[in-house]
Amino acid sequence: MKLVIIEDEDLAAERLMDLLMQHDAEIEVLACLDSVASAVTWFKMELTVDLVFMDIQLGDGLSFDIFEEVEINCPVIFTTAYDEYALRAFKVNSIDYLLKPLGLVELQAAFQKLSILRGKEKAQSLDLLALQNAMQMMNKEYKSRFIVKAGHHLSSVPTEEIAYFYSEHKAVWIWTYQQKKHSIDYSLEQLETLVSPKKFFRANRKYLIGFRSIVQVTSYSNSRLKLTLLGAEKEEILISRERVNAFKRWLDQ
Repeated sequence: MKLVIIEDEDLAAERLMDLLMQHDAEIEVLACLDSVASAVTWFKMELTVDLVFMDIQLGDGLSFDIFEEVEINCPVIFTTAYDEYALRAFKVNSIDYLLKPLGLVELQAAFQKLSILRGKEKAQSLDLLALQNAMQMMNKEYKSRFIVKAGHHLSSVPTEEIAYFYSEHKAVWIWTYQQKKHSIDYSLEQLETLVSPKKFFRANRKYLIGFRSIVQVTSYSNSRLKLTLLGAEKEEILISRERVNAFKRWLDQ
């Protein structure tokens, strides 16, 4: 199978390619494009492609803009950190709409849908499946509270009271707006899928932050950003150059 990836974050593109190889080592990635402009140029060459993975928000626009410039006849799987584009994705030839961070299970399910579609004769099945996927995304529910342990006692922390999640000393912790710290039995990767991407952002390998936890954002060396978080004023929390655009879009939504 020949694929094209349209993704402007290097880490996200690398993660997707790694998952693709885990799913099927014979997959061939023909190109990894990072903008609307480069994608339009590539698809004008009219090469044969079996499937396209598209991030929605790119540095020079939305990937939907690509469809206005060139015709893409193969199925498309959208990948994004936001769910508000689900219904718009239905209007083009998408077969799935995956929220970041991507996981192998979700990726394999998307390929299974593609396999099912290939076995159907009615072209309408593509639109129907895309609409079903869009409605599922719109109705997705995130965790509203987390169980934490204090000594021999259990308590529940509402998600809206959580300033951020962070890892320290091989454990993951919750820091609340009440300035309380709790250990939690989840990895940061798991938490990314359990909380709304509109409310929490994966700043780096150690922090998954809530919007209201941000005290200050300042420019840092090598085009990075430095965050000051509530209760972690002395901690150096950096947004990598590759993640800066995604972070700004998250702040601006």
